[in-house]
Amino acid sequence: MTMKQTIINEIKKWDSIIIHRHVRPDPDAIGSQAGLKALIHTVFPHKKVYLAGEQEESLGFLAQMDEVDDDIFQRSLVIVCDTANTDRIDDQRYVNANAVIKIDHHPDVDTYGTLRWVDTNASSTSEMIFDLFEACEAEGASLNQEIARLLYAGIVGDTGRFRFPNTTEKTFLAAARLVQTGFSRPELYDDLYETPLAVLKLQGYVLSQLTVSDSGVGVVRLPKDVLETYHVTSKEAASVVNSFSTLKGLKAWVFFVEEEDVIRARIRSKGPEIHELAARFNGGGHPMASGASLFSWEETDTFLKELEQICK
Repeated sequence: MTMKQTIINEIKKWDSIIIHRHVRPDPDAIGSQAGLKALIHTVFPHKKVYLAGEQEESLGFLAQMDEVDDDIFQRSLVIVCDTANTDRIDDQRYVNANAVIKIDHHPDVDTYGTLRWVDTNASSTSEMIFDLFEACEAEGASLNQEIARLLYAGIVGDTGRFRFPNTTEKTFLAAARLVQTGFSRPELYDDLYETPLAVLKLQGYVLSQLTVSDSGVGVVRLPKDVLETYHVTSKEAASVVNSFSTLKGLKAWVFFVEEEDVIRARIRSKGPEIHELAARFNGGGHPMASGASLFSWEETDTFLKELEQICK
């Protein structure tokens, strides 16, 4: 029996299901989370399915999170999407559930869960949920516009609009079937990539402050006073991390964004693998896209020295 069928059989057993994803969600986190809820409801319309985690207003057009009472966890199946390590699961009450399923495409950092489906060859967790949908078709699942919109958003987000190396033939085949449902792609793209004026102005600052080393490492530092000057949040600042990704000679780059008690490092690469470096600095992610947490500007210098060595 495949893991997909095992997961379907486990879902059948529970009347109440709570779906989690990682903190500071991106389109794949919410797309896979909410897409799975919509998928379950097409097969099992009478099951109670909840979305756990803080509401991310910038992605509110995708889905709204649910309020979940404490006592519901003890009688529910928990499914965690798109989260490699337990510290990053949004809403730590998941530990109160008697059964936990992990569905993820990141390298397996924490092997949590009573069932684990990890596929690092998948472009996104949303692509994996599409695979689960295909396995559910024998159970009566139907692909509607809401499932398709959510999963397509997740795939688009994690593949950089199908530009990143994680995009495979399988990814395109999934996307082709999703768009056949007829949801509005122009509307979805407008929602995904709409940019406030303040963020565009910050992007100009970023381009003017970018430094690139001889080994091809790009660096931008965004202390709190800069964010305050441009009236942007840390998350909004992170949205421009790829603003100079086409720069000739660039191998890898990092944004250091200062928050109240931590400096977030947003790391991207065109070849050198960076996820192990991120893991050494309280983070993780993909070989070409990762994040880390640092606690002083001096520590960012140490981080950069290691990134330089990787790129050399």
